[in-house]
Amino acid sequence: MSQKAPFIQDLSLPVVAAPMFLISNPQLVIECCKNGIVGTFPALNQRTSEGFEEWLVEIRTALEAFEKETGKKAAPFGVNLIVHPTNPRLEADLRLCIKHRVPLIITSLGAVSEVVDAVHSYGGVIFHDIIKRRHAEKAAEAGVDGLILVTAGAGGHAGTHHPMSLIAEVRSFFDKTLLLSGCISTGRDIAAAIQMGADLAYMGTRFINTTESRAPEAYRQMIIDAGAGDIVYTAAISGVPANFLGPSLRAAGLTEEDLKRGTKIDFGKELDTEAKAWKTIWSAGQGVASISDVLPAETLIGRLREEFLGALREQAGLLEHYQKG
Repeated sequence: MSQKAPFIQDLSLPVVAAPMFLISNPQLVIECCKNGIVGTFPALNQRTSEGFEEWLVEIRTALEAFEKETGKKAAPFGVNLIVHPTNPRLEADLRLCIKHRVPLIITSLGAVSEVVDAVHSYGGVIFHDIIKRRHAEKAAEAGVDGLILVTAGAGGHAGTHHPMSLIAEVRSFFDKTLLLSGCISTGRDIAAAIQMGADLAYMGTRFINTTESRAPEAYRQMIIDAGAGDIVYTAAISGVPANFLGPSLRAAGLTEEDLKRGTKIDFGKELDTEAKAWKTIWSAGQGVASISDVLPAETLIGRLREEFLGALREQAGLLEHYQKG
């Protein structure tokens, strides 16, 4: 029997706003959840576990107040945990997620059954992001509730597979929740992701250009000015291949030779170094081609919903037409 995340049916739009390093914050998460989509953030966006707990309390308090004042149910929020041996905060941050019963946990760089069991112990849902079939199989064995397929053109730590082929491969053995990431910037894109077999669209770059995000104005403007050809895929920044805005790489003085080199992954010793780098070297996906403005999250989600419903109506029209044949 297929097992989908139970909160999907309560969303206003089948979307998770992805956790973005240095960009996602409580304000963005809260606005997303209030408007019916899942808002998330990386635990490491707060420099200490104490600060991370403060954010958890801030988000939970704001959403409880919203539900009490409006009588509406907010969408769940989520936290991204880096499950890598070099992340010194994993154990402490996971304990805080359990303490505050975070509804959704997103794990990266490691699917560990002990983490899955810990999240399930309080009734939480756990998704894991993957870029290839082998990673998906390991995560499925660990018992995750959903897989995030990070495909070619996605912002941040992206893969190189085409979404259609990766969805087909993963769906052949995984019947739980599938999320698709990669170049999703409009409501029509969300509809296309659902048509390809995903249950949820996973959107990052589009939410950089919201007024609530922590992105500096120059970052937002660079996204507006950029096209798909301005995105550069390299492992030189963090040791994990990721997509970045070419103009920001050039502004940092990085050459073609620099971008061909890798670097050692270390989320302990190198965390502050990486954070400093990502403040001036900016990540984005090829979906920048469809982004031309900066909007409040509420306005953006409203527009995405209108575009999504419009695309579904068009599909309904096509169904009627081809059924006649």
